[in-house]
Order: sequence, then C-alpha cells, then structure tokens
Amino acid sequence: MKRVFGAKKDKEPPPSIQDASERINKRGDTVEEKIKKLDAELTRYREQIKKTRPGPAQDAVKARAMRVLKQKRMYEDQRDMLYNQTFNLDQVAFAAEGIKDAQQTMTALKSANKELKGMMKTVKIQDIDNMQDEMMDLMDVSNEIQESLGRNYNVPDDIDEEELMGELDALEADMGTETESDSVPAYLQPDRESDLDAELNLPPAPSGHAAAPPGRQNAKAEDEMGFPAVPQASIRG
Repeated sequence: MKRVFGAKKDKEPPPSIQDASERINKRGDTVEEKIKKLDAELTRYREQIKKTRPGPAQDAVKARAMRVLKQKRMYEDQRDMLYNQTFNLDQVAFAAEGIKDAQQTMTALKSANKELKGMMKTVKIQDIDNMQDEMMDLMDVSNEIQESLGRNYNVPDDIDEEELMGELDALEADMGTETESDSVPAYLQPDRESDLDAELNLPPAPSGHAAAPPGRQNAKAEDEMGFPAVPQASIRG
C-alpha cells in the first residue's frame, strides 16, 4: 500500500515567531538593496536630463527615469508592508514573552504560598502571645528575687520615720556641741581647771571675788609651748 499511495509525510512544525520575523527581515533587506540601486539609476538619469537639450533624446531619458521611479515606488510599498509585518510579529513576541513571564511569576508565587502555609502551621499567634506572657512573668519573678537578695538584714522593716527624724536631730545637736568644745583647749575647760587647782594644792577661789589668788593666776598662765606655767611658790617650796 505504501508503494501505491506512498508514505504519509510527517507534518513540519509551524514556524516560530522568531523564525518568521527573521525571514521577513531578510526580505526587507533585499528590497532595500533594490531600492538603493534604483536610486543610483535615477540619479544618473537626472544628470543626463540636465545635460540633454529638450527634444526626443531628453524625452527618452525621462521615460526611462519614470519607469525606474515606478519600480522604486513599488519596492518601497513592499518594504513598508514587510516592516509592518515585522512590527506586528514583534508585538506578538513581546506579548508572548510577557505571558511566559506571568506564568513563571504565578508558579513562583504558588510555590512561595505553599511554603508560607507550611511555615504558618508551625508558628501561631496564640503561642507567641503565651510566650510573651510567660517572659513577662519570669521577668517579674527575677526582679523579686533580685530585690530579696539585695535586702539589708540590719534594718528592720517596721521603722518609724518620726523616730528616725528625732534621732537625727539629736545626733546633729551632739555634733554641734562637740564642735564647740573642740574649739577650746582642754586645759581651759571648766573640768580641766578644777583638776589643775587640785594638782597645785590651791584653795578654791572665794565667792564674790572676781580676782583669783596669785597661785591661781600662775596656774592659768601659759609657757612658751602653750602648756600651763608652774607657779613660783611651788618651785621655792
């Protein structure tokens, strides 16, 4: 049967947009070359018309120039038609590329969406909120532990502030008294003066007399070093 009817030919795959565009561009280039040749021929005829006198010879050159000009217009129309076809094919190619990009984008988005769904199953808002609450509770407990460890054992908790203020005032008064007594030498203080009289065997000063006995005056005198001077009567005795 194959020998009688022949084998069935396999169908050729349809040309792609790129193949069709390249084929049309080649045809356009061929037409463009023909137009350039006709332009050169028209230029030569134009020069002959200028050099030829009006008459049959000039008319013959003009007729040849008109024929070339008509051919040129025909080729220009073909070139414009081919360029329009190329433009349409480019538009279709751009649209096809855009659809391919959209398909790839959709595929990538679907994959990312599936991955995000799987990740969201492991991360829940409620779990995050519960973890935050537990962290806050742990921080509160930690602060309480730090405060407890930093507590002073010597200070009781039930201290009266008024009592503390009273003790503070008394302490300030004692400090003021000590400061005044420190400014007076020890041997000139009243208690120290009676001790000196006892050491020197001097009678106490009578009441009602402002002046003290000579021995008392000598007792209050000071030597060069700032110490109490020894009375002369004691030295003689």
